[in-house]
Amino acid sequence: MQRRTGGVSTMKRGKIFVLLLLALSFVLYYWLDLGRFFNLDYLKTTQHAYREISQTHPVATMAAYFFIYVLVAATSVPGALLLTLAGGALFDLATGVLLISFASSIGATLAFLTSRYVYRDWVTARFGDKLQTINAGIEKEGALYLFMLRLIPIFPFFVINTLMGVTKIRTFTFYWVSQIGMLAATIIYVNAGTKLSRIQNPSDIMSLQVLIALMLAGVFPLLVKQLFSAFRRRQLYAKWHKPKQFDRNLIVIGAGAAGLVTSYIAAAVKAKVTLIEAGKMGGDCLNTGCVPSKSLLRAASLLKQASQSAAFGIQRSQPPVDFARTMARMRDVIHAIEPHDSIERYTALGVEVIQGHARIVSPWEVEINANQINAQRLTTRSIVIASGARPFVPPIPGLMGEGFHTSETIWDITELPGQMAVLGGGPIGCELAQAFARFGVRVAIVEMGERLLSREDPDASALVTESMMADGVEVLTSHRALRCVRENGMKQLIVAQNDIERAIDFDVILCAVGRVARTEGMGLEELGIPLTLQKTIATNAHLQTIYPNIFACGDVVGPYQFTHTASHQAWYAAVNALFGNVKRFSVDYSVIPWATFTDPEVARVGLSETEATKRGIAHSVTRYDLKELDRAIIDGVPQGYIKVLTVPGKDKILGVTIVGHRAGDLIAEYVLAMKHGLGLNKVLQTIHIYPTLAEANKAAAGEWRRANAPATLLRWVSRYHEWRRR
Repeated sequence: MQRRTGGVSTMKRGKIFVLLLLALSFVLYYWLDLGRFFNLDYLKTTQHAYREISQTHPVATMAAYFFIYVLVAATSVPGALLLTLAGGALFDLATGVLLISFASSIGATLAFLTSRYVYRDWVTARFGDKLQTINAGIEKEGALYLFMLRLIPIFPFFVINTLMGVTKIRTFTFYWVSQIGMLAATIIYVNAGTKLSRIQNPSDIMSLQVLIALMLAGVFPLLVKQLFSAFRRRQLYAKWHKPKQFDRNLIVIGAGAAGLVTSYIAAAVKAKVTLIEAGKMGGDCLNTGCVPSKSLLRAASLLKQASQSAAFGIQRSQPPVDFARTMARMRDVIHAIEPHDSIERYTALGVEVIQGHARIVSPWEVEINANQINAQRLTTRSIVIASGARPFVPPIPGLMGEGFHTSETIWDITELPGQMAVLGGGPIGCELAQAFARFGVRVAIVEMGERLLSREDPDASALVTESMMADGVEVLTSHRALRCVRENGMKQLIVAQNDIERAIDFDVILCAVGRVARTEGMGLEELGIPLTLQKTIATNAHLQTIYPNIFACGDVVGPYQFTHTASHQAWYAAVNALFGNVKRFSVDYSVIPWATFTDPEVARVGLSETEATKRGIAHSVTRYDLKELDRAIIDGVPQGYIKVLTVPGKDKILGVTIVGHRAGDLIAEYVLAMKHGLGLNKVLQTIHIYPTLAEANKAAAGEWRRANAPATLLRWVSRYHEWRRR
């Protein structure tokens, strides 16, 4: 099934009207041969006649000239250069510069607005990811780069007007920068116009020396900016004593996914690297996150399968649950994986591993305090902060008094609670709420938003919600947690919807409302390293903090708090920290996948349908329901779908959402396709083993192909076959 949607799938009448006006202006320009009025010979021969008119009717002449100039600049028809010369010939230097400066800026702004109105949605729909990167740069440096372009006449101004129109630079910024930036060239051309008789060719105006001078003027602001940055860095480092030599090339703080990968890469390229960890090796993912949670989900899944065994002709029975053994197996799983992240392994790889609390005391020095004694100070060329994140505990009255668990402490329980309240309807809350419900716990999940998994499409959220409710989870969306109380010896969470309160009994309350970066106690405040509004460490595109030799990666930076993105960032942090003086790399976030391991799973990469619609990005939607897939029917897991967003009329993939059994595994094929620019035709041409769940990817590509079959060609092919039958 395919449908086409998006903000600009068909052009609005207003845009068509503007395009027709622009086309008409060019047609009239050439049809009426208006170019004969915009050449140097005509200007020379009529100079005296027009100058007399100007002297007789000065106000009317200036008004007419101003209007014509604005019109020419706004429509981008040829002639602005000759009109500028004419301004010098008709008026004096000061008057000509005044008129042309404002007329050219107004005309350029009108061309800019026309481009924004007509082209921006179209460009965004086709080049959204690239434009997003450009817009980020424009937001920071847009005025500076526009000013540079305006000062260098070798860049045609009408091209600049059009290109800037598709970015997010503010209209007022565009106007005033254009006003100032075009002033130098305007003065040169108007001055040349006052001496029109000496000019044999427009190229005479801009000698090589003049062009070089203007280019230097254009580059000058950038040089100033670089010098200012260098001066600022010098000031930043001035208060610190830099060691004459260093103990090591790199110190990494934190042995979670980001820190481990950073250390591994550093050791692999033969750098001397020290890894410091205050807690357990492997960080949250191994000890309190991904590994233990998936172990619990696996056990809960087996319970669910046992409850559905009758559908497969197996005598239905509800097996007894030994939850203590379930949690013991979880710890066994952690122990089985621990060697991959162990001190012994990383020491063998060439990484020096020190257990203790790290504090950055200067841009090149880290102090390690193991068990609050025997503090040692190490020097290093570069530092990478990979301290991760911790669960956020909301300030709910009574919560501390009644006790609570987070995703870090829930693994300590060995007995199943009778009743559980879960705060937060994000991935962690949904996964654990469903798992405990399958163990027979009465679970209520409380979410302030209108639905669970708010980052996903509503239909994906609805499928997961339906499945959780079928497992016995009470879903309370649009509810606020007000306070925790104890009534008649029973712990209660008071929640409210539309100011109507109700009480939820609980034995255990789980806080799963998000995670915050671990930034305390590492010396960031003393060094003046700033945090973002989200309380993560502020870094640039190369993961550098305000100190170019101090980097940060993983959950402590964001914007994605996934193990795989932490590992992804770690490569950039390691390479930039060790080789940044030769070549630096900007982190690539263009293709970031993720999955929520509920049942059914939800996996996504790229744009969701909701995001594409909200951002006005034209897209076609192809959907394939897993109930049509042979292997899903065989395995009894027909719930879910694959939804692929593509550029209208093309097979380029903009985003994929998969809801269903093993969605986190199925999404990998689309991640590969998007990363390497492969379209749905390539997926369709790839052989997939039968019968497998992966065939769903090929089936989705087939749905797209059928919806985009070349109708005209097929009609001719049909006629060909009909002729062959005669």
